[in-house]
Amino acid sequence: MSLSRFLFTSFVFILCIPVGAQNMNSRAYSIQKKIECSKGAVVSAHPLASMVGLSILKKGGNAIDAAIATQLALAVVYPGAGNIGGGGFMVAHLRNGKNVTLDYREKAPGKATRDMYLDAAGNPLLNLSQDGHLAAGVPGTVAGLFASMKYAKLPFKTLIQPAIDLAEKGFAITASQASSFNSSKKEFIALNTSPVAFVKETGWKAGDILIQAELANTLKRIRDNGQRGFYEGETARLIVAEMQKGKGIISLDDLKAYQAKERTALDFYYKGYQIITMPLPSSGGIILQQMLKMIENRNIAGMQFQTAASVQLMTEAERRAFADRAEFLGDPDFVKVPVKTMVSDAYLTARMKDYEPGKAGSSKTTGAGMIKESEETTHLSVIDAYGNAVAVTTTLNDSYGSKTVVSGAGFLLNNEMDDFSVKPGVPNMYGAIGNAKNAIEPGKRMLSSMTPTLVLKNGSPYLVVGTPGGTTIPTSVYQTLVNMLEFNMSAEDAVNKPKFHHQWLPDIVSVEKDFPETVREQLKAMGYDVQERGAIGRTEVIQIKNSPAGKRSIIAVGDKRGDDDARGY
Repeated sequence: MSLSRFLFTSFVFILCIPVGAQNMNSRAYSIQKKIECSKGAVVSAHPLASMVGLSILKKGGNAIDAAIATQLALAVVYPGAGNIGGGGFMVAHLRNGKNVTLDYREKAPGKATRDMYLDAAGNPLLNLSQDGHLAAGVPGTVAGLFASMKYAKLPFKTLIQPAIDLAEKGFAITASQASSFNSSKKEFIALNTSPVAFVKETGWKAGDILIQAELANTLKRIRDNGQRGFYEGETARLIVAEMQKGKGIISLDDLKAYQAKERTALDFYYKGYQIITMPLPSSGGIILQQMLKMIENRNIAGMQFQTAASVQLMTEAERRAFADRAEFLGDPDFVKVPVKTMVSDAYLTARMKDYEPGKAGSSKTTGAGMIKESEETTHLSVIDAYGNAVAVTTTLNDSYGSKTVVSGAGFLLNNEMDDFSVKPGVPNMYGAIGNAKNAIEPGKRMLSSMTPTLVLKNGSPYLVVGTPGGTTIPTSVYQTLVNMLEFNMSAEDAVNKPKFHHQWLPDIVSVEKDFPETVREQLKAMGYDVQERGAIGRTEVIQIKNSPAGKRSIIAVGDKRGDDDARGY
């Protein structure tokens, strides 16, 4: 049976209540934003990837299996962020009660140096850290997928085959993908040494078929040779050859030495809910814990959703958490980070002492606390019938990463080196400030904002949540959780209602287009600089409700802001 026929069949037999669904396959499909079901669900950035994940669940795979297959499919159907040339994080709660956090963040190559993106006068050369070969860190995604396999049920060959078929036989691109490919055409041509699949002379349109034969061959090498099929052999040779063409520095030794790493989850309680999220080198988990704990003892529910009072309180928590990020955070394998102090009740209470309701704070006067001691990403959420829940966020950093495709291998390389602090006090492409703790060192993982998160209620999975969006990731997850846990919103409203963002510097409250005008004016009257921007994130949420009688219902929602799609059965 062909992949397109298989996907069509798996959709037809969904045993759920789909909202706005149509029959679809890899050549003709539509986007489903919400599903209500009882057994399992997958939400991701592209309908074909979500459908692949669902097909794995229905084959008897668990949430880890579905997450692996969905990531591989995203590497094909969502090249702007889905990847095998980048990295990411996985947060999982297993049916036996174990929490797993897996770090497959990219690393600085062995030849990387602290000042590699500075000119002779010490000025930053951000074009080198953001575009082209030198911007790439050592990819971690493939190692992360194989590290996940110890918790999977099905053979890896089963999990990767849908992605191979999608790459080899092609799929119909969406209108937003066509627009994105066309707008990136000049960069693809300028930053590549060979023709790439994403460039079409006459321009792309919705429904055009994207075939990626080189990527299919790369995926086959991984299928047949495992992790070594990427980090050694032909694919590794192609990566290094590509580096040499464009003055990149990733070596065969860098690739062969890369290993994913299990970390200890950040695990804390917020008003009776257990929050499980990603630790360093992701800053997102710490920021999320700080922000939630800074508002926990204040009656934000009484302030109500998106009033000037509730937005101000949340903004001031965001300000303080991001100030601490800039001062204290880095790869814990290289620097000492005072995490226990940063998330302690005493410290966070002290951080909010200068908070004044009705009056804007200032990032000039509110810096980091006193302690003696990335925007194109993609997220997927999965719940299975066995009680396993998985949140995965992966990234190339910017849209299409470094814009550089490995010749002969067909995949894009990341530009994660920009997530290091190129120079203390110099913002990266997302405006994030850092210091020496996040300076470049060989083998070091760059700081991230990714925040894959699980919420448990009475010990069982209740929410699976995450989003792309660079530095807006932790604030979007934070707002989504507050929307649901404090304002009792539906999953659909929690995802789709307008969002706002503050990150210490620049001292601006960014709001989406549909953010209420009256609240904007009230915030401005308090003294805030409020500026409208484009969409903030693309949040994926799964909510699991367990009745006293033991009946389970699942609500999965894909964000309105993109091609995000929810599937379940």
